Amino acid sequence: MARGAHPPAGAQHPLLRMNPHECVPFMDELFTAGQDARLEALPSPRLMHTHMHRSLLPASVTHNPDCKIVFICRDPKDMLVSLWHFLKGVRPFTFADLFNSACEGKSPNGPIWDHLLGYWSASKTSPDNVLFLRYEEMLIDPVGHVRKLARFIGQPFSHTDEAAGIPADIVKLCSFDKLKGLSANKAGSYDGKIFNFSHESFFRKGVAGDWVNNMTPEMAQRFDTIIEDKLRGSGLTFK
Repeated sequence: MARGAHPPAGAQHPLLRMNPHECVPFMDELFTAGQDARLEALPSPRLMHTHMHRSLLPASVTHNPDCKIVFICRDPKDMLVSLWHFLKGVRPFTFADLFNSACEGKSPNGPIWDHLLGYWSASKTSPDNVLFLRYEEMLIDPVGHVRKLARFIGQPFSHTDEAAGIPADIVKLCSFDKLKGLSANKAGSYDGKIFNFSHESFFRKGVAGDWVNNMTPEMAQRFDTIIEDKLRGSGLTFK
């Protein structure tokens, strides 16, 4: 979105000196804190992120043909493990507690399957406005997904961009290892309305399949069965 003003290979790119949350506002937090005026002040087209269920988004977002939504879907087991490692830093609890709650449909943003289905279904009925990306596939082909994302938001790469290696530069700049190693993400904190999170806590492993180090085979089977049952008939699977 900003590659014209901030070339991804530039030495002064904002992502090299700021935490990503400082570059892309967290919509949920700003509304909770009564600071939605900050969103209004952003130059158009505005870029922001959210954890909200699609059904909770206002009609000005879901029924606006000019509004684009990109949803990142991760394997639910890995997502749950990642969530536990992230939250236990501010509210100590066992993985078993989080796991059992998730199996009952009790998660910070509602049942995991409802969250997935809301955006999955929207991506099928409104593909020009909702892009459903899978984290594991992004890891395999990051450059291809950057191209796909650029086309979706109306910022496709020109032949000149491709020749200059811009897509690869973006991937290099935004890679997990690159961001995790920056001093801006090793120090400081994200100060929220309810909790404060260290910048470092946003970067743990970023890999696929780490759930095997936290779930027993029996837990994984139970969770898979629940997810498969809830998603049955939708076309969305995690096999």
